[in-house]
Parts: sequence; C-alpha cells; structure tokens
Amino acid sequence: MYRYLLHNGRVQEASERSLSAGQTGVMNGWGVFSTIRVCEGTLFAWPRHWARMRRDAALLHVPFPGNETAVLAALHSLIEANQAPEATLRLVVVRNRGGLFEGPLIERDFDWFAFLAPIAEWAASARLGVKHNARHAASEFSGVKVCSWAFNLTWYEEAHARGFDEVVLLNERGEVGECTSANLFAVFGDVAATPPLDSGCLPGVTRALLLEEARVPGIRVEERTLRLEDLERAGGVFLTSSTRDVMPVSSIDGLHIGQSFTVAHALGDELKRLRRQWVEQHAARTAG
Repeated sequence: MYRYLLHNGRVQEASERSLSAGQTGVMNGWGVFSTIRVCEGTLFAWPRHWARMRRDAALLHVPFPGNETAVLAALHSLIEANQAPEATLRLVVVRNRGGLFEGPLIERDFDWFAFLAPIAEWAASARLGVKHNARHAASEFSGVKVCSWAFNLTWYEEAHARGFDEVVLLNERGEVGECTSANLFAVFGDVAATPPLDSGCLPGVTRALLLEEARVPGIRVEERTLRLEDLERAGGVFLTSSTRDVMPVSSIDGLHIGQSFTVAHALGDELKRLRRQWVEQHAARTAG
C-alpha cells in the first residue's frame, strides 16, 4: 500500500487510525468494494465501477455516497498525493450502523475509503485448481461484490499451497462460475465464451468491456454456460480482471486443456487499446 489513503474524502497517512471495531460493516464485512486500474492518473472504466458498487450497495442495504463528482475528485487527489499515476486503487464503502454489536459514538451511517497499491507483477499464464460448490447461483446476492471476502481468500490461499495460481469455482449445478478474483473465458474457434451472470459469477468490469466494447476482426465474445468438460474441449482458456487484464491459463487440475492463446493475446491487445482510448478521452475532456 502507498503512504496515503482516503477516508471520507480526506487524504491521510495510511498509519493513521481510521476505523473502529464498533462499525458494523468492519466487523461483518457489510460493505461493497471495487478494484480499479489507475492509468496515467485516470481511473479506467470508472463509470462501470461506480455503477456496480451503487447497485450492490442497494442490494445489501449499504448507505452509499450520493455525490459521484466529489468522490471522483477525492480519488484523483489521492493519486496525486501518492504520486502514483500507474497503480491499482481499491475503493470501499462500509455500513456503520445495525446489528447487535453496533458500537457507541458512531456519527455516520457509512464510511468510505480508498487506498493504492503498485500494479502487481503476474506470471505469463496461470495454473488453476478446481473447487466444487463454491458459488451459489440461486442466491439473491449472487454476483454481488461484498466486502466479506474470506471464502475467496481461503480458496486462493489453499490453491497456492497446492501449487496453483488460482482456482475455478463451480456452482451448485456443477457449472463454471469464475475464479476467486477473476472471470474466466474459454475459446472455441473464433468465439471467446464466458459464463453468464446466472452462473453466480461477478459482473467483472474487464469481462463487460470484452463483451460490450471489444472489437477484434474475426473474434466474437459471448456468454455461454460452461462445464469442466467444455473447458477441456476448448482451444484455450484465459482469465480477466482489472489487475490481471487478460491472462492465459496453462493448466487446470485434472483436465487436459488447449494451449492456443491467439485469441487471448488479441483480446489483451484490444483491452490495451480501450485503455489508451480512455486516457486520451480523459485528456481531451480535461483540456476542454
């Protein structure tokens, strides 16, 4: 983490006391968050992140900041304070009131904070394990990016202990959902297919960009129900996230998967083009 963080719009030292155990959201993970790529001092695909957080907050009854413009300005001040134009930003909103163990002297219904970390260095490809019954597709909170992330962290830690980089999470129907912190795509000829949202996967921002905005001649991106046998017959598999971009998968535990990464690399290049376009548009808006 960088030196400064943001707490309710104020830049402060990361070591300064910010939260208390009596805040319901802190104790119970009752809040929402998003991880955003900072590119040349701008927040890539910001409207998508904000809209998803606001939607998830409403579903979880988490009070949410009403002034998007003020929040965005504060986030840019955090980037400037840390002198980190290329970084990863985590934005979190937690609920403060409610429940049996609400603490005393709580003055706000919610707190929001943000912090920055350097862009992670990833391997060229990922090795995946498999976890059954790890997503509940029928849940009304399926696809909500909630702060209670302990299950994902535990599965991620177990995957590393077993020599994997990530793990494929299957739902109660045996369908592929996602990974602990990435969406998953399988390639069939010229089609890159990712599980639909009713699989229980999160509506990842990078996933949405490839589905809705990517334009690569000869490649189609679509949603499709996937099972492990589909991954095995695919020509290639890759992951997407705001931190990984597009990452080919080299192996999946117990499966023999294809090793063609041509589509993955082409979509990775397209994502870079979209990011460059975003930066240029931001610069034009600022200049105007």
